[in-house]
Amino acid sequence: MEVLANIPFVAPSAEQKKMTIDYDTIIVGGGSAGCVLANRLSADRGHSVLVLEAGRPDSWWDIFLHMPAALTYPIGSRHYDWLYASEPEPFMHNRRVSHGRGKILGGSSSINGMIFQRGNPLDYERWGADPGMARWDYAHCLPYFKRMERSIAVQSDYRGSDGPLELERGPAQNPLFGAFFEAVQQAGYTLTDDVNGYKQEGFAPFDRNIRHGRRLSAARAYLHPVMPRQNLTVKTRAFVTRILFEGRRAVGVEVVEGNSGYPRQIRAGRVICAGGAINSPHLLLLSGVGPAAELEALRIPVVQDLPGVGANLQDHLEVYVQHACTQPVSVYPALQWYNKPWVGAQWLFLRRGPAATNHFEAGGFVRSNDDVAYPNLMFHFLPVAIRYDGTSPSGGHGYQVHVGPMYSDARGSLTLRSTDPTVHPALRFNYLSTEQDRREWVEAIHVARTILRQPAFAPYDGGEISPGPGVQSDAEILDWVARDGETAYHPSCTCKMGTDAMAVVDPDSMQVHGVEGLFVVDASVFPYVTNANIYAPTMMVAEKAADLLAGSTPLPPASVAFYRHGTR
Repeated sequence: MEVLANIPFVAPSAEQKKMTIDYDTIIVGGGSAGCVLANRLSADRGHSVLVLEAGRPDSWWDIFLHMPAALTYPIGSRHYDWLYASEPEPFMHNRRVSHGRGKILGGSSSINGMIFQRGNPLDYERWGADPGMARWDYAHCLPYFKRMERSIAVQSDYRGSDGPLELERGPAQNPLFGAFFEAVQQAGYTLTDDVNGYKQEGFAPFDRNIRHGRRLSAARAYLHPVMPRQNLTVKTRAFVTRILFEGRRAVGVEVVEGNSGYPRQIRAGRVICAGGAINSPHLLLLSGVGPAAELEALRIPVVQDLPGVGANLQDHLEVYVQHACTQPVSVYPALQWYNKPWVGAQWLFLRRGPAATNHFEAGGFVRSNDDVAYPNLMFHFLPVAIRYDGTSPSGGHGYQVHVGPMYSDARGSLTLRSTDPTVHPALRFNYLSTEQDRREWVEAIHVARTILRQPAFAPYDGGEISPGPGVQSDAEILDWVARDGETAYHPSCTCKMGTDAMAVVDPDSMQVHGVEGLFVVDASVFPYVTNANIYAPTMMVAEKAADLLAGSTPLPPASVAFYRHGTR
């Protein structure tokens, strides 16, 4: 395996500029899906695979990547993050909402919160009900969830036991977790054995991508173990600027490596876009695949008119409902500068202590009203009051829940600003733009407050910090959400699978409609966002797509039941 990074500037000769290198498959993006594809497709030693990652390597010595509790550092840093931001959101006081995406080997799996949630089985039943999508229902997806994972805490017909991705269960031993589990039951909700198993609805400790006190990213689980393969090449700091076509067939890519500034053409038998729900549609548009009118307005030659490229953008918005804590039991002391040397030493030498966890150790899923068939709210509970950027509004001990609607009907878009590949596309999510979204947001805050006001929290409750007692009416709640809401970092659905007029990708081959040799495999192909974190579904899609791309016999569909509300 060849890894190229930190390429020094050398002015190429005319001959070097023309030079091409041939591969069977080029994978654009060394993120979550790209790592899975690289592993599975290079298993055929006669098939050459090139992975092009715009970011830098996930170096073993980088504690901000590998220390679980350091997750607040990479997000928002140009060294790890693409630093995307939305356009002014019209229903959120024209705020620009920051959208961190991993710009590093492993992609967002190298900087995310390490929470592993598959979503609800009915998410995939919804996928499978769309035209042409029958093979993407839960029965067809479950075997690929199982293939990817090695579940440590749970063994069942729903869980995998020998996959590359080792999953441990959050210990949730802080007394505030005990109060949380008691409180949800006092509020009328149930516990569940496994939110990734038979019954998602309810509350439980969460699975997470941590092994022996270190983050287990897609790169560490899938890519690094196969680095010795001679037919696999990985280049970092390799920014793909466009896809090359001969007629309507993709034949390679144009890439700028390192700081050279010179584009270089690399040819391949096929090109797979695996850059995620922002980068993949952006690259398609720059390459002439997308809505013809948008491309023609920027004088981009149209290769294929596909109106769905960049459309259907979906995400999860979330807020923190925070309380002060009257007892010194939260994680707050570990955040203080005078304790950080000891916390760091525990992790560095023993792989334990407050730095060895992501602290998202428990939560759950509920329905906010009787009209929904399965949970539309997700909760993460933390034994500390802190924002994702690491700031602590309480200035002391506290606790919080993260909450938000999980399958909003709000739809956004991604469009080009410029033909310059380095200019970020325009992102419009349209948060809070629909009646359903606004209604479910009010319900979400009411449910969160109901849980946090239960008697189980009485020994700890120092009062609500955020949104605070001044926010009570529906209008006040929505105004607070508009001012304080943040992305949960789950952009998706911008190159959706399907066979309708807005579909971009063929669900039976992953090939882009209307062209040859060009495929998309990442969260952009979701037709609908799942009701939880999207890392696990993205990995599943890549596992399933790898079989389609390799021409392998698909795994047989699973024959297992799953929980439906109102049935036993």
